[in-house]
Amino acid sequence: MNNESKIINKRSKVPYYHQLYWIFRDKITYGELSPGDQIPTELALSEEYQVSRNTIRNMVDMLVNEGYLIRQRGKGTFIKKPSFEQGLVRIFNFTEEMQQRGLAPSSKVISSDIIPATEEIAESLNVEAYAELAQLTRLRIADGESISIEITHLNHSLCPNVLNLHNYDNVSLRNTLRDDFNINIMRATQKIKSVNASHEIANLLEISPKSALLFIERISYTDRDIPIEFLQIYYRGDRYTLYNELNA
Repeated sequence: MNNESKIINKRSKVPYYHQLYWIFRDKITYGELSPGDQIPTELALSEEYQVSRNTIRNMVDMLVNEGYLIRQRGKGTFIKKPSFEQGLVRIFNFTEEMQQRGLAPSSKVISSDIIPATEEIAESLNVEAYAELAQLTRLRIADGESISIEITHLNHSLCPNVLNLHNYDNVSLRNTLRDDFNINIMRATQKIKSVNASHEIANLLEISPKSALLFIERISYTDRDIPIEFLQIYYRGDRYTLYNELNA
């Protein structure tokens, strides 16, 4: 690394580890260090900046806790890829969201079937238990990286044969509902919680089993306020951040 003017001021009352924190945070923020870059070892950094290894460790801990760095056991410490932020004030379309970020979105259909509604989903969609649902499970991908898994359940009586109309690897389900069935999703309610990845989900998302996930369960409503979709989304916890703006 080239530090030139980015050196520790040993006359300052600011702790060395905090000065180093800002040096490295600036390097990351302004692109001197890029996602995926490996930082030098504790020993190398302690020699470069003439500080103790404990000082380096404290600096690294701060950057790891704030999501700038990630430790990989047996490999080292790397600049973490920025997480995808998603607001909680509007319904997002995955394809449009990724395109707005300058990323190439894609999907892979994992399964597609007609299933009977469980009591929970039936109540959520205001249908009879065991009513027909169109279930579509997709892996969501951005720039070749697995980001999330979506399991969609649709009230099949409102969109008959929807699963057979298109290849949903490359066609938007939301657009299909709008264009082929005149169904416009206008609002949604959702619950969010953290869960651990099962072996099946971990394998699809290319992460370790029991890794932290953001789990969203959403009910979407049409412009006639009819519940049309019961959606379950598993987001990689290391790649997604949800945010909300609060007013006093």
